[in-house]
Amino acid sequence: MFADLGFESLTAPQAAVWFGLALGLAFGALAQVTAFCLRRGLVGEDRRGALAVWLAALAVATLGTQIAVARGWVAFDDHRLMTGNLPIAAILLGGLLFGAGMVLARGCVARLTVLGAGGNLRALTVVTLFAVTAHATLKGILSPLRTSIGSLTLDLPSASLATLPGGAALWTGLIAASAAAFALRHRPGRGLLAGAVAIGALVPLGWVGTGLVLFDDFDPIALESLSFTAPWADSLFFTVASTAIPANFGIGLIGGTLVGAALLAALRGQFRWQSFTSPRETGRYLAGAVLMGFGGVLAGGCTVGAGLAGIPTLSVAALLALLAMIGGALATDRILSATSSGSAGSSPRPQAIPAE
Repeated sequence: MFADLGFESLTAPQAAVWFGLALGLAFGALAQVTAFCLRRGLVGEDRRGALAVWLAALAVATLGTQIAVARGWVAFDDHRLMTGNLPIAAILLGGLLFGAGMVLARGCVARLTVLGAGGNLRALTVVTLFAVTAHATLKGILSPLRTSIGSLTLDLPSASLATLPGGAALWTGLIAASAAAFALRHRPGRGLLAGAVAIGALVPLGWVGTGLVLFDDFDPIALESLSFTAPWADSLFFTVASTAIPANFGIGLIGGTLVGAALLAALRGQFRWQSFTSPRETGRYLAGAVLMGFGGVLAGGCTVGAGLAGIPTLSVAALLALLAMIGGALATDRILSATSSGSAGSSPRPQAIPAE
């Protein structure tokens, strides 16, 4: 379709960078306003309201994505999320590690990207180390370990929920209705709900934009939507070697998210510098960054890439990854709470400043 748009000096890959930038600007602004983060929805003090925001976005993303599939605008048959030879060990272990990491770092990588744009130096440190770890896992010193774990596979009769009894319509309805029902029951407020709906709409917009509008037989680009694991790794490499590699959709997405979140933080008077308060806190955050970087690559994405954007494809792999992330987050929070309670009577220690 891209060839029909009439651009003479812009290729599809170049247009994808601008499209990613625009999508990132919107996501960064909306995520800054709504404090969008699955970790907050699982273990935050305002967990019900935060989870309602996240699930409202998921409901819209699922409906929008499957409408696009039904109309023939996009197809996920050959997408990496639809592999029948499921790397089960990588997905489950990666999901558990990512979930544990986002609790230690007090924010998923998408949320920390937004916080970093608002002056939070803890968040900027975490996403930088996250990107280094993700890149090392994809192409560096940790890649042999990733390959070994990924070799433990499970042959699935179906890689998509759409091929199960009931078909795509049933499973789309179940996911969207369940998510919407929770969001409506625990209404976070009209403004937050509207922001969540807008964030959800960005997911099918990303799929259709890269899979249909920018599709070019002679200069193809990857089918992508909102995601932060591979894009952060690419952004790191592009930052230090921009003359050797071209920019892509993911790099535009990261840049747009940072700019959009920073602008909204400044406009709302919420931009302020924050940093670590103790070596103990620093170590906890850095450990979380490493776990998220390694786990996010193994699992095939973060809570946004594998969760918010992955679940709407009806991918079994994405569903398992998200469930593992939730399990890892809840288990880690329980362990930290038990440890904190056990040491409370013997020696007081300062409470960690929340990233959110």
